Amino acid sequence: MTRDQVVGLALIVLSVVVAIAITYLLFFPPIEGVDILTLKVIVEIAVVALAGIVGWIGYTLATTPPPKPIEEIEKEIEEELKKLELEAKKEERKQI
Repeated sequence: MTRDQVVGLALIVLSVVVAIAITYLLFFPPIEGVDILTLKVIVEIAVVALAGIVGWIGYTLATTPPPKPIEEIEKEIEEELKKLELEAKKEERKQI
């Protein structure tokens, strides 16, 4: 097995173990109140993860420069084409 396959297998096993543990703690709590604590922990993890994703999206939007306007890109392409045409004409003149 490659390293990636081992990591993938470990993630599968870990997710199954976590799912079983959460199910056990929610429906068959060994100590009174563990089910509520489990719910609180799960909700807290979900809220923090969601807030982190939203914050990351906001940071990306705030720090990414806007793209160039299409008109500016078209001008640059036209200028490059003109340069290439001039160079091609020069090459033709040299060959003659």
